[in-house]
Amino acid sequence: MTRPHEAPFSTLQFYATAPYPCSYLPNRNARSQVATPNHLVHHEAYSELVRVGFRRSGVFTYRPWCDDCRACVPVRVIVASFKPSRSQRRAWTSHSDLNAQFVPLTFSDEHYRLYLQYQRQRHPGGGMDQDSREQYAQFLLQSRVRTHLIEFRDPRSEVLRMVSIVDELADGLSSVYTFFDAAHPRSNFGTYCILWQIRWALSRGLTHLYLGYWIRESPKMSYKATFRPVEGLHQGRWIPLSHYPETRAPG
Repeated sequence: MTRPHEAPFSTLQFYATAPYPCSYLPNRNARSQVATPNHLVHHEAYSELVRVGFRRSGVFTYRPWCDDCRACVPVRVIVASFKPSRSQRRAWTSHSDLNAQFVPLTFSDEHYRLYLQYQRQRHPGGGMDQDSREQYAQFLLQSRVRTHLIEFRDPRSEVLRMVSIVDELADGLSSVYTFFDAAHPRSNFGTYCILWQIRWALSRGLTHLYLGYWIRESPKMSYKATFRPVEGLHQGRWIPLSHYPETRAPG
């Protein structure tokens, strides 16, 4: 495994943040390890960082670095071996008529309205449902790597149904964030988007789709384990998630 002191990490520095409230497990504190300086986290370095468990929020590249907890598991789908479940096939059929279009990574009022609607529906009271335009732009629209923004629209009405931000890596794709019309009665958009990204990775000859972090104890994260075969990063090695040791946050 590439270590932070090896190329291409030799020009980067890594620091640990102060503790902050965990976003996923109640009554827990979290810390992150951050790679700096931001302008040196280019395509090659970022691809390697993702392979050792890092992720991106805006221009900040980080990974969980908690003192006594290893609940966050980086996960990735092996796209060439992926076999959809019955419910995933239904989600694909339900939304396969959506029109996908790559658009510039710039601010759009239409996107922002859908983002706020999604936050209110899926994450009420979490603070992000009252996000500002500046925070939205910093979170999703600032990037120093190869980032794509994809719109998904209803083919009949042209109504925007979903927006997905995806980073392109040397060996795969990294799903940064997806938001959609969660109030729609056929809302399997999230599942459909991951299936779409898997097909896109295959079409580009890429091997993996990185889905960020999975937490066994977090119901919000459970969907990531259903895209099989899926691997988790354990002690520097990618292993089948089904073989992953039980990890629990300290009680």
